[in-house]
Amino acid sequence: MAEYIPFLMFVCVCLVLMAGYPVAFSLAGTALLFALAGTLSGHFDMAFLQAVPNRLFGTMDNTTLIAVPLFVLMGVMLEKSRLSEDLLESMADLLGGFRSGLGISVVVVGALLAASTGIVGATVVTMGLMSLPTMLKRGYSPAQATGVIAATGTLGQIIPPSIALVLLGDTLSSAYQQAQLNMGIFTPKTVSIGDLFVGAIIPGFMLVLMYCLYMILFARPAPQAPQNVEAADNRLSRAMRNLLPPIILIIAVLGSILSGAATPTEAAGVGAFGATVLAALKGQLTISRLREVVQSTTEVTSMVFLILIGAAVFSLVFRGFGGEELVEQFFAGLPGGIVAATLLVMLVIFLLGFILDFIEITFVVVPIVAPVLLAMGLDPVWLGVMIAINLQTSFLTPPFGFALFYLRGVAPDTVETSDMYYGVAPFIFLQVLLLLMLSQWPQLATWLPSLIYN
Repeated sequence: MAEYIPFLMFVCVCLVLMAGYPVAFSLAGTALLFALAGTLSGHFDMAFLQAVPNRLFGTMDNTTLIAVPLFVLMGVMLEKSRLSEDLLESMADLLGGFRSGLGISVVVVGALLAASTGIVGATVVTMGLMSLPTMLKRGYSPAQATGVIAATGTLGQIIPPSIALVLLGDTLSSAYQQAQLNMGIFTPKTVSIGDLFVGAIIPGFMLVLMYCLYMILFARPAPQAPQNVEAADNRLSRAMRNLLPPIILIIAVLGSILSGAATPTEAAGVGAFGATVLAALKGQLTISRLREVVQSTTEVTSMVFLILIGAAVFSLVFRGFGGEELVEQFFAGLPGGIVAATLLVMLVIFLLGFILDFIEITFVVVPIVAPVLLAMGLDPVWLGVMIAINLQTSFLTPPFGFALFYLRGVAPDTVETSDMYYGVAPFIFLQVLLLLMLSQWPQLATWLPSLIYN
C-alpha cells in the first residue's frame, strides 16, 4: 500500500485544487502534510526537504526565467495601449467587403495578440469585448462568432513567443537532462526555449491557416460593403500602419532568437522595450497606464513564481515517496510500449486541462512524466509542441474549457452557452487533426529546429 502514496498524493492535490484553494499553497500544503504523515509512519525521510533551499536558489539563479516578467510586460503593454483594437478595426475595414472577411480578421489579429501575450484568458476576453458585438452585427451566427473567438484565444499556447512556451521549454530542458542522466549519459545534450519556439512555428502557422480556411469555406455571414467609405488605398495604408509595428516587434523578438543574436531572455527584453516604445508613439504611455501595466505584470509574475515554489516542494516530496520509480514501472508495464505511454500521458494532460491551468500542468505534471517519456526515445521539441496543442484543445473543449468560461463572462445574454459549445466543435476537430498530423509526421515540429541549429 505504501508504494501507492505518490498516486494518492497526486489525487489529493487535484481534489484540493478543485475545491478552489490557491494553487501554490495547495501544492506545497498537500506535500508538507503528506511528508509529515510519512515521517510519522516511517515511509518518508525528511532529508528530502533539505533540498528546498537549493531548489529556490536555483529558481532565483535561472536566467532563463527572467524572460517571464519581460514577456508578460510586453503582452500587457500591447493590450493596454489599445494596439489590438486598432489592428482589428483596420483589418475588418480592409476585408469587410469579402465574405468571412471579419472572421479572417479576428483570426489574424487574435494570432498576433496571442503571440504577444501568450495568456489564454487575456486574449479571449480582449477579443470577446472587441469583436463579438461587431461579428453579431455583421451577420455571423452566435455559434460562428463565439467559436472563432474562443479558438483564436487559445493560440497563445502554441504561437511563439508566448509565456506558455517559455515555461514549458524550461521544464522540458531540465527533464531532458534528467532523462539522459538516468540513462547513464553524463554529457547530456540540451534543449532550449529557442528550440521549442522554432519547433512551434510551423504547427502554429498551420493552425492559423486551418482556422482561416474554415472561416472562408463554412462561415456564412451576409456579405456587406465596408462601413468606411474612404478610398481603398487609404484603408490599405491605415491597415499597414497598424499591422506593421506589432509584426516587426514579433519578428524582432523571434528573429533575434533564431539568428543566435540574443538568448530568449535578451529577446524578451527587446520585446518589452519595443512594446513600451510603441505605446509611447501611440500616445498611450501615461503615468496611470504605466502604473497599471507594472501592477498587472507584477501580479502575473508573482503568481507564476509562487506556483513554481509550490511545485518544487511537491516534486521533492513526490520523489521522496518513490513517485518517479512508480511512474517508470507503470509505463514500462504498459502494453504497446512508447505509443501507449504517450497516448496515456496526452489523455491525462487533456483531462487535467479541465481543472488546472497550463502553469500548474507545466510545473507539476510535466516534470513527473517527461523524463520517463524522453528516456523512452521521444524528441523533446516534438513532445513540447504536442503538449502545448493538447492543452490548447483541452482549454477549448466543453463543458469545462477555460476559454469558454472566459468568453461566457464577456458575452451578451443573447448568446446561449449551447451556441458556444456548437461553435467551438469544428475548431476542436481541427486541433485534433493537427495532433494526428504531428504524430504521423513529427518532422512538422522537428525539421525547422534541426535545419536552423545544425
